[in-house]
Amino acid sequence: MLLAVSAAIILSSCTTTEIDEFRQSATTINQDESIVILGRRQNNNYETEESFVGCVADVVSSGQNSISVIDEREFLDAMFPFFEPRTAPMRTGHLEQLMAVDVAAEKMEEFGIEYIVWLDGITERSDQSGSISCTIGPGGGGCFGFGTWTDDSIYEAEIWDMDTLSSVGSISTEANGQSYMPAVVVPIPLIARVEANACSGLGNQLKQFINGS
Repeated sequence: MLLAVSAAIILSSCTTTEIDEFRQSATTINQDESIVILGRRQNNNYETEESFVGCVADVVSSGQNSISVIDEREFLDAMFPFFEPRTAPMRTGHLEQLMAVDVAAEKMEEFGIEYIVWLDGITERSDQSGSISCTIGPGGGGCFGFGTWTDDSIYEAEIWDMDTLSSVGSISTEANGQSYMPAVVVPIPLIARVEANACSGLGNQLKQFINGS
């Protein structure tokens, strides 16, 4: 056990996060206005995780300079079928066509949505190595070995202005980190908080972007 604790002290998971912002137009939002954050799910290879969308929404809607965020599921249910994967607007030109449909425009007005934020991305695991084996015997049991892996989170948020029906900018984040699993009798996971850091960084930057700061 002492060896396991020593290994945990020596090793530490590490995460690096980079955030880039591209602004096309000035932005501002009033207290009685809201945004909705939606995950892109049209890609055949992956779907932006609903949990990540919810995480970013929580960051944006809390703390200093918080913004009212409409729940993704509530919005999708109310706007059915306009924002289903096969029918959702992929570009602002498609959004103009959608807003020409009276029922869609009326529902959007009811929500008081000033900006639509599209999230696109995924967290992937790679470079797994090592192994851990566990045994149970008459005198007890334990696990021995060492494992390590890398997680990469790459996400982009595109912001659409509902007043001008145009894109006002985008924010991208890339986080990566190395996690470790040393095991001497008991496995001790040292997990890099890659997706959590990507969520926090993107959410806070998005909040600043929309507030115009």
